[in-house]
Amino acid sequence: MGWKRYAAFAVVGVVLAGVLAGCGQDKTAAGGQQKRAKIVIGLDDNFPPFGFHDESGELVGFDIDMAKEASRRLGMEVEFKSIDWDSKEAELKSKNIDAIWSSLSITPDREKNILFSRAYENGPQILLVRSDSTIRGKADLAGKIVGTQQGSTGLEAIDAEPELKNSFKELKQYSDNVTSFMDLEVGRIDAVVVAKTTAGYFMKKNKADFRIIDVGYPAVPSGVGLRKEDTALKEKLDRVLEEMHSDGTAQKFSEKWFGMDITV
Repeated sequence: MGWKRYAAFAVVGVVLAGVLAGCGQDKTAAGGQQKRAKIVIGLDDNFPPFGFHDESGELVGFDIDMAKEASRRLGMEVEFKSIDWDSKEAELKSKNIDAIWSSLSITPDREKNILFSRAYENGPQILLVRSDSTIRGKADLAGKIVGTQQGSTGLEAIDAEPELKNSFKELKQYSDNVTSFMDLEVGRIDAVVVAKTTAGYFMKKNKADFRIIDVGYPAVPSGVGLRKEDTALKEKLDRVLEEMHSDGTAQKFSEKWFGMDITV
C-alpha cells in the first residue's frame, strides 16, 4: 500500500488503541481531575427494604433503585459490594468501595470521618417487641435482652443513654436486622432498637406478630457516605439527588418500597 494509506491506518490504530485502553478505567478530565467510569457502592445486602436479595437472588430495594438512577444520571456504571457493616468506614478509607449507600444515618461522629451527600431519606428509631410483650416504654427494658445492629444508629441511640443501657440484662448486637427480628420472634431477645421503616416493612412482608413502640428517639436523616477528599463527587451527587427529589423520582421509589414518602 502507499505511504499515505499506511499513515492513515497507523493513525486509526493509535486512536483505537487509546480508546480500548481507556475502557473500564478512570479518565482524566480537563484540569487533571479523574472522571470515574464506575462507582463501587458498599452496602448491607441483608437490609430490607433498603437493599436485599429477592427470591430470584436479584439485589433489590429502595437504596438500590436510588443508586442505580443516580449513577445513570451521572453517566457512571454502578457496582454493588456487600460489606461488613461494622467495618464500613475502613472499607471506604481503604478504597475497596467508593461510597456507602445503605440508609447511612448522618451523625456527628460519622461526619468526622465521612463526607456525606445531601440527605435523601429520614426515619426515626423505635422499639420493636412481640405483640404479647409487657414492654410499653424504655423503663420496661430493665432486666431485658435488647438487640440492635452493629454500628447502627440504633446502637448510637442506646449508647446515648448509658444508665438505661446498664439496666439491660444483655445488649445483643447483630450483623443484620433480619437475624435480630428472627430472634425476637422466637423469644431469644425481648426488644429490638431499629428504624421504623425497616421494622414496618418486615412486619408487612412477613406478617410478623410484632408491635412498634415510639419512645421518642430522634429522626436522623440518611445520606450517601463518601471519602473526605471526594468533594467533586459529592457536588455531582448532591445535584443529582436534588433533581431526583424535585422531579418526584425519589418519592416514587419511596412509595414503591414503604407505601409512604420518607424522602427529604
